[in-house]
Amino acid sequence: MDNHSEVREFLMSRRARIEPEDVGLPRGGDRRVPGLRRGEVAALAGVSVEYYSRLERGAIAGASEAVLDGLAKALRLDPAEREHLYRLAHQGAQSSGRTRARRTGERPWTPEPSMRWLLDSMTDAAALIGNGRTDLLAWNTLGGALVADMITTATTHPPNFARYIFLEPSARRFYTDWDTVAAVNVAQLRTEAGRDPHSKPLHDLVGELSTRSDHFRELWGRHDVWQHVAGVKRFHHPDVGDLELAFNGLDLVGQDAIQMTVFTAAPGSASHEALALLGVLASTQHHAR
Repeated sequence: MDNHSEVREFLMSRRARIEPEDVGLPRGGDRRVPGLRRGEVAALAGVSVEYYSRLERGAIAGASEAVLDGLAKALRLDPAEREHLYRLAHQGAQSSGRTRARRTGERPWTPEPSMRWLLDSMTDAAALIGNGRTDLLAWNTLGGALVADMITTATTHPPNFARYIFLEPSARRFYTDWDTVAAVNVAQLRTEAGRDPHSKPLHDLVGELSTRSDHFRELWGRHDVWQHVAGVKRFHHPDVGDLELAFNGLDLVGQDAIQMTVFTAAPGSASHEALALLGVLASTQHHAR
């Protein structure tokens, strides 16, 4: 992705979502576009209008930490958006106005034997390991049973959550909150684009989905970002019915953008019983094979 374009569109999209009343400014008249004016953002950030205009055109290389902090406060960025802004500034400083070639020949991550042992030891939780492109790289038995439909319908190796969500019709039945899941997935990909803007596999994935899914293309244009940390996801599994599972994302130290996500259910809940049943079914099928 072109750094100048990414910076410009990200800052413009964040500016457009803030109304003057949100930051204690009078609305006034003659507002032809939604959100704050450039001059208002500049004043809130403590920089000149001319300097902010240069930043919004993508010339973010060399911006100081104080300036970035000022922008983050003025635009009311959440932690994920703040980190994304800093990454864009870092990438801008690295490129220094030069366009870098997209990286090819990336070596795919594979789990060490000890990681496989760890996954196999987790029998009461569903564990999935993925990367920033939302490729599914490894899983334990229960995790594989949870996302079996994605694995079995995958047309690429490794399976990819974004392709499943936007291109596989059954995903809308599997994810109870499909619209939310779709938005979060695209925000994850946009976050990865800020972290690794020269990845050819990521470029190819975004290009494919933009061509094949109008909804993906619309969400991609929002420039939302998201950190996969913790929360709750709801599924409708064809074998055990509805599941409401808490998830925690655990970064693997020393591995860029590789994360283990662990799904668990509240003890004694209907989802806990359903997850246990899914584990029994998965274990039975595994031993049968």
